Amino acid sequence: MSEQNGPAGSGMEVAVVSGLSGAGRSTAAKCMEDLGWFVVDNLPPELISTMVELGAQARGAITKVAVVMDVRSRAFTDDLSSVIKDLDARGYKPRVLFLEATDAVLVSRFEQVKRSHPMQGDGRLIDGIGAERALLTPLREEADLILDTSALSVHQLRAKIEDAFGTETSTQTKVTVLSFGYKYGLPMDADLVMDVRFLPNPFWIPELRDQTGLDGEVSNYVLGQEGATDFLDRYHELLRLVGAGYRREGKRYLTLAIGCTGGKHRSVALSEALAARMSDEDGMTVKVVHRDLGRE
Repeated sequence: MSEQNGPAGSGMEVAVVSGLSGAGRSTAAKCMEDLGWFVVDNLPPELISTMVELGAQARGAITKVAVVMDVRSRAFTDDLSSVIKDLDARGYKPRVLFLEATDAVLVSRFEQVKRSHPMQGDGRLIDGIGAERALLTPLREEADLILDTSALSVHQLRAKIEDAFGTETSTQTKVTVLSFGYKYGLPMDADLVMDVRFLPNPFWIPELRDQTGLDGEVSNYVLGQEGATDFLDRYHELLRLVGAGYRREGKRYLTLAIGCTGGKHRSVALSEALAARMSDEDGMTVKVVHRDLGRE
């Protein structure tokens, strides 16, 4: 990723996303939102500079603005070119991402969704694509990054945008390890659920009953049981495969639920132990949430 491209002290980055209709602008916009960019879709060109200035005055609340533009904006090329030059003169140095694809691929994509091209008018679909391609030629020539999406899957396109506009933190998979008690119900937002009620319950040990899995005595008791370490080893290894696959598919959020009877002892201790192991993994950040720890 390039250096921050705002005026000195503003901390503001600006990107303009444009290109041919059907080439993947919507996917690019969603990806940039996931990367932490404030995305504005099809803002009139004359308002872009105002939007950027307002973002720069937001005292750090907005540090990255991406404007997605297409030919639905009238006077598109002239106005947008002027806006880019104006932002450049103000020191924002906007980066322009241009998406394109072959005529054959664009025709196929429009036919799949059964939509007409915005510049087709009374003509054929290919006529609209040709007219748009000619109109956008000057903008394409000014682009900092041109992506031909003809042979790219959605996930491959996301990966290229992440490489260009993401940071090490924004492209990491954010993992939540969630302990819970089955008697309070399954977590609705869990991606994977693991039942650890196969281990002895510290609840039946009088001196451990009033403690939790955060206490050393309970944690040592749970992790010292037969099968506990094997479970952590094998589940951790499985999660390495799952996490790598999720990253390839562009999934950036993963919730792992670990449940015991009441969500106080076994699930808490194992969630903490699993999170400690996963925190050493590259490409992810890990936090622990104990949903039912305070319940009776």
